[in-house]
Amino acid sequence: MGSGLSITTRPQLSSSHKDALMTPPDRPASPSRVFARLKRIERRHVAAVLRTETVGGALLIAFALLGLLWANSPWRASYDTVKNTVVGPHLWHLDLSLADWAADFLLAFFFLVAGIELKHELQAGELSNPRAAALPVVSALCGMIVPIGVYLAVSAGHTNAGEGWAVPTATDIAFALAVLAVVGQNLPSALRAFLLTLAVVDDLGAIIIIAIAYTDSIDTGALVIAAVLLLAFYVVQRMRITSLWLNVPLGLAIWIAVHASGVHATVAGVAIGLMLRGRRHGDSDEDHDDELQSPAEKVQWRLQPFSAGFCVPVFAIMSAGVYVGGKTLGSLVSDQIPLAIAAGLFIGKAVGVFGGAYLTARFTRAELSDELQWRDIAAVSALTGVGFTVSLLIAELGFSDSPDVLNLAKGGVLLGSLASALFAVVLLRRRDRFYDQLCTAEESEDSELVLGRE
Repeated sequence: MGSGLSITTRPQLSSSHKDALMTPPDRPASPSRVFARLKRIERRHVAAVLRTETVGGALLIAFALLGLLWANSPWRASYDTVKNTVVGPHLWHLDLSLADWAADFLLAFFFLVAGIELKHELQAGELSNPRAAALPVVSALCGMIVPIGVYLAVSAGHTNAGEGWAVPTATDIAFALAVLAVVGQNLPSALRAFLLTLAVVDDLGAIIIIAIAYTDSIDTGALVIAAVLLLAFYVVQRMRITSLWLNVPLGLAIWIAVHASGVHATVAGVAIGLMLRGRRHGDSDEDHDDELQSPAEKVQWRLQPFSAGFCVPVFAIMSAGVYVGGKTLGSLVSDQIPLAIAAGLFIGKAVGVFGGAYLTARFTRAELSDELQWRDIAAVSALTGVGFTVSLLIAELGFSDSPDVLNLAKGGVLLGSLASALFAVVLLRRRDRFYDQLCTAEESEDSELVLGRE
């Protein structure tokens, strides 16, 4: 009795036939295209590379050097022309120069990512545990207070001293983490966690300073509109509405309203980052990529490459163009303002961060991680003196009415950041060699123990 099924034997192909079938037909060679759209796998690879601290830090340094070289080249006039080119409508005060667009709009994305990192730290990171958070938080606060004192002491008597007191308070998280990743490959992971938590608190402090101390006048109507839009954004997040067609225009409207209010527009980025829903959940409609990702984490994942690969480098090239010709180079080492800023970053940050950590561990119940030693904290404290991005932003806000002093202030930021980075590299390399030798000794002891048992 037949089963109703027929079995057909597939003919076997020789290896030569298989190769012929697998080889694509000849096609005319297409001309190479400049800036052609990358394939999806290539775009993902580029985005993954841009998420690493080393690449972000390298781009920051490269574009800062490019801006510095451009500003001191025979094409200096073109640099000033590009920076001062006004783009945008007069409506809502959006007729900004390209340099202002970089500082106000592009850096808003940088601070949005920082706001998401702060939210994560508050919910699930070191800041969620008050006892564990005490040491890095106090270190960050002391790392802002002591540099202010150093700056005021060095700049005492200068007519423009009061305008730049907050410049040496900030730590550049991208730059610092990049240096730590390159130099400290054998350092304990707890050291990176300490630096990241400290930098997040530092960014929050910088935003508060910018919002309060560097806001000349407030447009109450625009500020009320910004508050209403933020409330609407909060409601949208709580309702779990993830449509980009709603969230993106709402975010842009918040930025425009904050900018029009007179408050620095980067504050909008932090506010939006803090309001993005960060609680983990398993909704299949939102978590098609990864069921463990929250909306805040998804936004951070998508914006990090854009922030590190475009926003911060463009701001760097627009802000790091310090002209050192004529008498400027001599003024950098003789004028009180650049010396005060450099001393605040190089000395104030290191002393403040280390002193805050030591005093907290000495007089409270907060303890240093078992993986760390005080020499590790000293090395990282020196690294916090790299205050590039946010320090340049505060300098532009403080000395906007004095171009010559602003140029010197930026020179002080570059000088202090460079000195801090070089000194930190020396200390971190010594600690890295120590942990490398420690790991080698432990591996040797383990191997001897295994051989002894055999």
